[in-house]
Amino acid sequence: MLVISIQSQVVHGHVGNSAAVHAMQAEGVNVAAVPTTLLSNHPRYPTLRGRVLDAELVADLLRGVEERGLVDEAAVLVTGYLGSPDNAVVIADFVERALARNSRLVYLCDPVIGDDDRVYVADGILDVVRHRLVPAAHLITPNQFELELLSGVKIADTEGLRAAAAALAGQRRIDVVATGCTLADTQAGQVETILCADGQLSRFAKPRLPIRPYGTGDLLTGLIAARLAKGTAIEAAVRLAVETIFAVLVRTQAAGSAEMRLVPLPASGT
Repeated sequence: MLVISIQSQVVHGHVGNSAAVHAMQAEGVNVAAVPTTLLSNHPRYPTLRGRVLDAELVADLLRGVEERGLVDEAAVLVTGYLGSPDNAVVIADFVERALARNSRLVYLCDPVIGDDDRVYVADGILDVVRHRLVPAAHLITPNQFELELLSGVKIADTEGLRAAAAALAGQRRIDVVATGCTLADTQAGQVETILCADGQLSRFAKPRLPIRPYGTGDLLTGLIAARLAKGTAIEAAVRLAVETIFAVLVRTQAAGSAEMRLVPLPASGT
């Protein structure tokens, strides 16, 4: 069981592969982690060190992945934060080669482009995600804003969500896991993760906690990828991932931490 995961990497905190790799390994899944950035921390901190990796380096790493036969071995391919338009093109080229080489490979695209009605990636990335990565994907994990942006459909209710998913799919099937959803009938004080698979919705609601640590979407995507690599059906994979995320958030709130607490605190006296 192997997942190829192409995302950002940070020294402090848990976003991108720095959130997903630990979670996937804890599920018993091997991970080939390819960084798109090497940063000291999430960019929303007051200071930031490190940089987005050059596209030439990312392309070289991906060629190494191919040379080691990891594409043939992998069950799931994940892409997340791309870093730059040049990286986006290099990664899209790799995705196309990987899917042509391994017909069993499941491609999970996390279109990390924005949130809270704001696009926060460099110009040019959205076009690559919209026109190359999403059309190639078997499963995408956008937040509600990203799903609206990619589909051009405003989502206020379940019919809007189905329409948005259908607009992305076109003539082929793409399953959608929409995160951070608040629809017209969402219970007050809750937030939903909604799976739209072949037009059918599965809704997973949890209390909305008064914290917003970075990387929850990256962690959710990693957990889903790990479960899919192990052969779990998509609905069960999403349900289990949502349960784990909520447990992490409860632990994070209790600790008063700005970053997700992925590792439980040791029991008293140990």
